[in-house]
Amino acid sequence: MGRSARVGGKNIDKARKLVEARPYKLEEAAELLRKAHFVKFDETVELVLNLGVDSKQSDQMVRGTVVLPHGLGKSKRVLVIASGEKVKEAQDAGADFVGGEDMVQKITEGWTDYEAVIATPDMMKSAGRLGKVLGPRGLMPNPKTGTVTFEVAKAVKEIKAGKVEFRLDKTGLIHSPIGKISFPAKSLAENAHALLNAVVKAKPSAAKGKYIKKITLTSTMGPGILIDHAEAETATAVAA
Repeated sequence: MGRSARVGGKNIDKARKLVEARPYKLEEAAELLRKAHFVKFDETVELVLNLGVDSKQSDQMVRGTVVLPHGLGKSKRVLVIASGEKVKEAQDAGADFVGGEDMVQKITEGWTDYEAVIATPDMMKSAGRLGKVLGPRGLMPNPKTGTVTFEVAKAVKEIKAGKVEFRLDKTGLIHSPIGKISFPAKSLAENAHALLNAVVKAKPSAAKGKYIKKITLTSTMGPGILIDHAEAETATAVAA
């Protein structure tokens, strides 16, 4: 074992020891994550929600979007697949890449230098061919998440402002980034609350029993910190 691996292991152990075996309030947990930070890069902070739904049932799927009040710390590179006047609208709104069939062809050939994709409805016949490429990366345009739309300027601005998509995975979990470790604890907590509110609003009518079973705040290399369930109850009250 190399010296860096030993040092890394010691740091991880040290970070874990800072976390007590009890639930934390979101802001307190964010402060603790910042204290436990030991790597040189700006880690991504993530909220993990364990939901009491059956991910195999289509009527219990949980997905949606939320614009985080403090963004994600880095503006996403946005690609818009459009034609006609919508091309200029997308460019004026700040899209990084705009095009039509040329962009579809470029993606088919393996181009991946973008982090969000928006398409106008009239271009979906062409963009629909990109499912195998964009689907596994979670980037396929979808009307449910506002990425298939003629309102391209609005869609671009929302993504640039920190709009994130959340989606239930096969194990009944939602993993969603809520910022960077360099953010103030208060900003991380407010972003987490915004996500919680959005997930509560997206509760399927077919869901029975306890909806949010467990909440964990974590970072790329940091420990997982259990969050007080009262935070979910607050989100439920706000969403009601």
